[in-house]
Amino acid sequence: EVSEMSEKSKQNVAHGLAWSYYIGYLKIVLPRVKKSMEEFSRANPNVLACSETWKLHILVPLSCDVCDDLEKADSNIQYLTDLTETTLTRAGTKKRVYKHSLYTIRDKDNKLWHCAVEYATPLQSLYAMSQDECAAFSREERLEQAKLFYRTLEEILKGSKECAGTYRLIAYEEPGEAETHFLSREILWHLWQQHHEEYAVCEGNHPRAPSTTFNSTDLNLQISASDLPHPLRSDCF
Repeated sequence: EVSEMSEKSKQNVAHGLAWSYYIGYLKIVLPRVKKSMEEFSRANPNVLACSETWKLHILVPLSCDVCDDLEKADSNIQYLTDLTETTLTRAGTKKRVYKHSLYTIRDKDNKLWHCAVEYATPLQSLYAMSQDECAAFSREERLEQAKLFYRTLEEILKGSKECAGTYRLIAYEEPGEAETHFLSREILWHLWQQHHEEYAVCEGNHPRAPSTTFNSTDLNLQISASDLPHPLRSDCF
């Protein structure tokens, strides 16, 4: 009965996608991110000067609109290079390659910032489901799913010792009117925050957070604990 209720409300979709993303990808790559950033920093000491930003920055647009090319999404974001690849044998695939791209972000003063950044790929599935008649996702349901995905992923990562200090979740909602450099500003604000976690600054110089940046408190979906998806039980067989 609980399973049927969860399926009807589609809560298992975002919950399952978040766990799959973590188990099948983030748990594999995140523990290796710092080492890759350290290797790059040694070879390029002037690029990644702030160790607080040696993380994978994961974009979570609540619209689920994922752009495959970040440079096309915002001209202030430019591809720099790829970090060291991780090669593993997974699920029958020999030498499966995992890698992250390093980008240069230009701010309004033409200062260059650098970070590893990518979208949370499961959001592409949520978007595709909202376009498929079989899934029957409305725009409102897709938004709720995106919020639940973010909250679930955040909780999973908070409880992961292997991934501690290796990631930065950037959840945001795009403005109603198109803004040319909206995405770069979102990323820059998070980079600025991390820089000043390491270096003390004069009081009063802190920029205001973008109005579209969210945390788990902002994404409260008013879902009761009894309505959340439950793990499958094995004691019934």
